[in-house]
Amino acid sequence: MARIGSSQLAFPDFRGATRRIVLANIISFFLLLVAGFLLRDRFLDLRLALSFIPSVFLHHAYLWQPITYSFVHIGVLNTLFELLSLWFLAGFLEMQGHGSSWVMGLFVTSILATAASALVVYGACAAIGYNPDQVVLTGTFGAVFAMLAVIGIRYGETQFMMFPLPIGIKAKYLAIIYTLVAVAMLFGSEGVYAFAQLGGGLSGLIWLRRAPSHGVGFTLSEKWYGLRNRYYRWKRRRAARKFEVYMKSQGRTVRFDGQGRQIDDDANDKKRWN
Repeated sequence: MARIGSSQLAFPDFRGATRRIVLANIISFFLLLVAGFLLRDRFLDLRLALSFIPSVFLHHAYLWQPITYSFVHIGVLNTLFELLSLWFLAGFLEMQGHGSSWVMGLFVTSILATAASALVVYGACAAIGYNPDQVVLTGTFGAVFAMLAVIGIRYGETQFMMFPLPIGIKAKYLAIIYTLVAVAMLFGSEGVYAFAQLGGGLSGLIWLRRAPSHGVGFTLSEKWYGLRNRYYRWKRRRAARKFEVYMKSQGRTVRFDGQGRQIDDDANDKKRWN
C-alpha cells in the first residue's frame, strides 16, 4: 500500500466516487447471494445473463452485460480483494486531487473498455476460424488494473507494500509486473481474459491523457451552459435588430453593439457618466 501521510498502511478516506463504487459492488454481491438462495437451480442462468460472455453478446445482444458483469463477483476472498483494491486505488486518486466525477469516469470507461477488448479478440479469433475457450467475465479486474496503471504513470515513485509480505515496491514497478503477467497469460488458455485486462489498463492511460481534469460530467455541463448562453445572446441580437428596424420606421434611430446592448449617443449622457 502507498505511503499516505505518516502511515504506510493507512487506507484513504472512504468518500466520493470511491464510496459509491465500493458500496454498489457490496450491495450487488449480497443481492446475488440472496438471489442464489431464492432461485437455487435457476441462479446460474441469472448470473450468466449478468456476466459478460462475448459469444452470447454477439449472438443475442445482451446490451446490459458490458456494465452488469462488473457487479458479479464469485467467491468471498476474490470479492474482498477486488473491493479493497478499489477502495485503496480509487481513494488514492481522489486524495491526490482527482475529482469524484473523474474517478467515476475512469471506472466506467475501464469497465466498458475491458468488455470491448474481450469482444474484439473473441470476434477476431472466430473470424479466422479459431474457436477460443468460452469466456465469462465477472468483477472489476479491468478497472483495478486501469487505476493501477494510472497511478503507475502519474505517481510512479509512490511506495506500495506487497501485502501480506512486508516488502515495499514502487507503483510503477508494480504496474509493470501486472502488465508482464497479463502479457504472459496471452499465450495460455486465458488469453481472452488477459487481453481484456490489458484493454482495461490501456483505457486508464488514455483516460489519464485525454479526460478533462474535472471529469466528463463537469465538462459536458460547461459546454451545455456555454451553448445555452450563446443561444440567448443570439436571440438578444436578433431582437435588437428587429427593434432597430421598428424604431427606424418610427423616424428614430437606435443602435446596438455586438452583444445586443443599446449604444447611447446622447452627449449629455456621456458627459454625465464620465
